[in-house]
Amino acid sequence: MATQFNGLGLHLGNLSRLSPAESRSCSPENPTGAKSQGGRHVDPNHGPSRDLGTGWKVRPCVTVKPGETLVLADLEGSGAIQQIWMTPAGNYRFTILRFYWDGEATPSVEVPVGDFFASAYTNFNTFAPLTSLPVCVNPGNAFNCYWEMPFRKHCKITLENIGFEPMTIFYQINYTLTEVPSDAAYFHAQFRRTNPLPYKDVYTILGGVRGQGHYVGTYMAWQMNNNGWWGEGEIKFYLDGDLPGGVVGRNIKEHGGEHYPTICGTGTEDYFCGSYNFENKVTKQYQEFTTAYAGVPHVVRPDGLYSANLRFSLYRWHIMDPVRFQKDFAVTMQGLGWRTGGRFLPAQDDIASVAFWYQTEPHVKFPNLPDRDRLEII
Repeated sequence: MATQFNGLGLHLGNLSRLSPAESRSCSPENPTGAKSQGGRHVDPNHGPSRDLGTGWKVRPCVTVKPGETLVLADLEGSGAIQQIWMTPAGNYRFTILRFYWDGEATPSVEVPVGDFFASAYTNFNTFAPLTSLPVCVNPGNAFNCYWEMPFRKHCKITLENIGFEPMTIFYQINYTLTEVPSDAAYFHAQFRRTNPLPYKDVYTILGGVRGQGHYVGTYMAWQMNNNGWWGEGEIKFYLDGDLPGGVVGRNIKEHGGEHYPTICGTGTEDYFCGSYNFENKVTKQYQEFTTAYAGVPHVVRPDGLYSANLRFSLYRWHIMDPVRFQKDFAVTMQGLGWRTGGRFLPAQDDIASVAFWYQTEPHVKFPNLPDRDRLEII
């Protein structure tokens, strides 16, 4: 593959191959990522380094005030983001990441920071480890991602604080400047939330996508609003004309009759590569697990007081089995539990998600991000 020789897509099998690609990195100590510009910040009021001067650890983090947007990267030329590490303080749902490729007017990534790293239910005072190929969450709430993100002319990454309090962000964005193959698509990630899911509706993970591409991952943050098992619902992938107009949700039946997917799952826990309720048969409890491609890294359990609802973080990365589409694409997930008489119960749960995919540009403008109150996890 062409990506083996230009600095993109290295793996153990070709790690020894030389390349003319140039390595760069953006951080608070080198915000532009420019060559020979790291560690130059001067701040005589920085207490810890006041006896050491320039070149020492002077600016390892940045404070973002309420209503402010911090530019994490603003890069010219062609290349690819290869790794992102960050550890944010503040409210993760009120901290919004946006990525723009090649000067586009609307972002290709627009996701709250916790959800982007498959960690909606963690906060600065909690921790749930996650070990997978493209996303890792390590002790101290160190968020890491390894999704490859090519750009051909320009890359801009921002972080907005829509919360009530200042927040602090430590970050490092590692990238390469190199030629990008003609068949390399652009990375996209879209957040959605429905709270509660209307009775007998289906949850839309992604809808209305136009262009050629492939779907590479799903993250879901799922709060139960009733007792019993909640994960009987099926995931459905609609591609290349399965859904005329890209209609999703309860509108599937309202626009020209019934429409059926090309790919249909068998149950929520099955899609996330588990089975039988994610249950540990010995402890009779939900069992967290985290693997290279799928997992349930965090189960938030009622505490008998103020934490009243069960909540689940779930991820499924389609790295070995990307779902490819040529013209259009949509994904839905049913919410189904059990009711009396051995019947399914259409759930009315609080469900949020992030869809991850690659596609050609331009992309269809995303639905508006929910406002602060509709983003908040309570």
